[in-house]
This record gives sequence, C-alpha cells and structure tokens, in this order.
Amino acid sequence: MAEVQTCRELITPGPAEELAALLDLEVPGALRDGFLPPLWHWVYLLDRPRQDELGADGHPLRGVPAPPGPGWLRMFAGGRVTAYRAVRVGRAATRTSEVARTVEKSGRSGPLTFVTVRSRIEQDGAVAVVDEQDIVYRPPGSRPPTAAPTVPAGGAVPGPNGADPNGGSRARGASVRGTLEFDVDPVVLFRFSALTHNAHRIHYDLGYTTGEGYPDLVVHGPLQALLLGELIRRLGVDPLGRAFSYRLVGPAYGAQRLSVAATGDGPDLRVEVRDGAGRVTATGALAA
Repeated sequence: MAEVQTCRELITPGPAEELAALLDLEVPGALRDGFLPPLWHWVYLLDRPRQDELGADGHPLRGVPAPPGPGWLRMFAGGRVTAYRAVRVGRAATRTSEVARTVEKSGRSGPLTFVTVRSRIEQDGAVAVVDEQDIVYRPPGSRPPTAAPTVPAGGAVPGPNGADPNGGSRARGASVRGTLEFDVDPVVLFRFSALTHNAHRIHYDLGYTTGEGYPDLVVHGPLQALLLGELIRRLGVDPLGRAFSYRLVGPAYGAQRLSVAATGDGPDLRVEVRDGAGRVTATGALAA
C-alpha cells in the first residue's frame, strides 16, 4: 500500500511575509486581504524531518518521495498546480501527499527514476489546491545532465490550444505581455532553502555541489517556478480553476540576474525564465 503523508497547520502571515521580503516585495494585496497569493502555499505545510532522518545530500531518506536506493541523487523536474480557491490566512489547512506515479527510464547519464508526488491542500472542508511535482533520481556517482530529463508521457498537462506548456522558448515574434527580473546569489539561495525547509546541499554548500558534478550552486527549481507564477500574478491574471504547468528545461548556476517574460493572446499565457546568459531554464503555461 502506498505511503500517504499528512501535515496540518495554522496558516499564519509569517512565512508569506518572509517570502515577500526575499522577493523584495511589499506585502501583496491578497495577503493583506487574508489570502495567500498563487503558489505561495509552497512555504507552508512543509516536512520537518529529524536531523538523523536526512541523507548525505540533505534530503530525507524516507517519506514521500523516498530515493529508490541508497545514495541516489535528486533533481526537480517540474509540476502542475491547480488552485480551486485561495488559501485563507488565519485558518488551519491540511496537506495530504502520496506518490502518484513512478517510471524507470534510461538517459544519457544512465538509469533515471521519475516520481510524481500529488498533494491535496484542504481548508474548511474543501479542496483548495491540487499540486503535482515531478522528481527525478539518478544513481550515485552519475553526472548531472546538461539539460533537464524529459518527463515521461502522462506527467504533463496539455497547454493552451493543445500546446506543450513544457516546450522550448517562446515563439519568434510573440508579443511580450510582461517581464520581471530577479537577482540570485548565495544569500538568496540560502534564504529560500531555509524558507522552504529544503536542506539539499547543492543550493548552499559549494564544496558538496561540485562533488555532485555541478559547476556552481544550483538555483532552486521551485524558486524559478515561483517567479513564473509571480509574473502571472503581477499581470493581474486570475489563476483560480486553471491548471498551471511548468518544467525545468535547463540548469541555472550561481549568482546572476534571472529574466522572466510572459507571452500569449487572450486567456492563453506562456511564461519562461532565462538565465544571465540568455538560456531558457524554465517554462510554463496557464491553461485557458
């Protein structure tokens, strides 16, 4: 029987205010009105494992998900989020998580295990958010891929007009609806790790990071996805009842300025993150 993990807590303003500070924002209007902005639930209902439950990489050895074997290395590949109602501040919420799917594949760097974790956040007796995250594990001693592994079929939601929301960069000539820029450095990466209770050492321990085969500290995948969602929020687009899909398509390393852009006409909205060298590192789409 599949393991189910449950977490319940009172949704207080503190974590969201800390995220706003990290993003150099004033407290968003939605938070002042008593609701979490889209995707900001990622700083709530977090796992808090004991120190002796962590592996050498900083990730839990057991739980949802758990590595497929000793020493397997974890990467974040993407996910899908549908918010049916805004999460309210000042009320308790419950997150229930389980492994929805596991797929074994072989990549250029060797065998890979893809795990999709599905979480449901409920509040006041109703489902507020359904959140799926795709995690990839690679064997000990393997080299990190130069591009993000392709999530197996079934791990992505069709995008606007049937397009793949996780494809490459925006179409040539597409009109830009909005942009934002965000500077990352070791301090930002450390603060985001702390805020999300993510002890994965590739984000703050340079010596360990290079030992895993990376050239520099790795910019969090969820931070990039959050920036995609932030641009959508700042454009005034209401995501409630619409599926937001995102994928990490390439790694981002070290201190740099990330650029986020949104394109699309009408209800169709596509977003992407580019690193300081102009390479696309994350893409996303909000379904019509």
